[in-house]
Amino acid sequence: MAQLLILSPAADTDALPALGLLGHRVRVIPAEPASLVNAPTSDVVLVDARQDLASAKSLCKILRTTGLGVPLVLVLTEGGLTAVSADWGVDEVILTTAGPAEVDARIRLVIDRLAQQSTDSKIQASGVTIDEASYSAKVHGRPLDLTFKEFELLRFLATHPTPARQARRARLAHRHGAQRRLPIQRLRGRAGARAGRRARWVRTP
Repeated sequence: MAQLLILSPAADTDALPALGLLGHRVRVIPAEPASLVNAPTSDVVLVDARQDLASAKSLCKILRTTGLGVPLVLVLTEGGLTAVSADWGVDEVILTTAGPAEVDARIRLVIDRLAQQSTDSKIQASGVTIDEASYSAKVHGRPLDLTFKEFELLRFLATHPTPARQARRARLAHRHGAQRRLPIQRLRGRAGARAGRRARWVRTP
């Protein structure tokens, strides 16, 4: 059972009648940017585009720009399908006339797809989690404050599990410049002694 948030000008569940036959928890709020400030948490956001395609498109773009972290689904009539394109930024479209089985399957699949994509963009090694999509890293759940070069170096070392001293010098030098030493100790300090106790300086030519 998923928590669904519907953004609708009508502020009702008529956008997708089949939801009334399913067990999902549904909240409906006005389809306005101001409503998003205190919007409840959800597993999926559905935008009602049945009546106003232009406004729905603008709202979808705003949601993407603000970093929406859950799937974005567009609900529309069959006639509106011709207007939808990739630049809307939606993850799925559902016709307002879709039956319960189809609606449930599409919601379940779009949640699973996003979860899989999130997993694929993360690298985990020795308690360190690197999220390539957001250029962020955590050690045992604690966020690390890294510069861009430090992040790239950490990602390189995490994806090349051979000991640091055996890393190919030419590749490291090419990625991180002709520095005499690469800042492994800085990474160690930021990550903490527990996570970085095996870190060492990596010498380059």
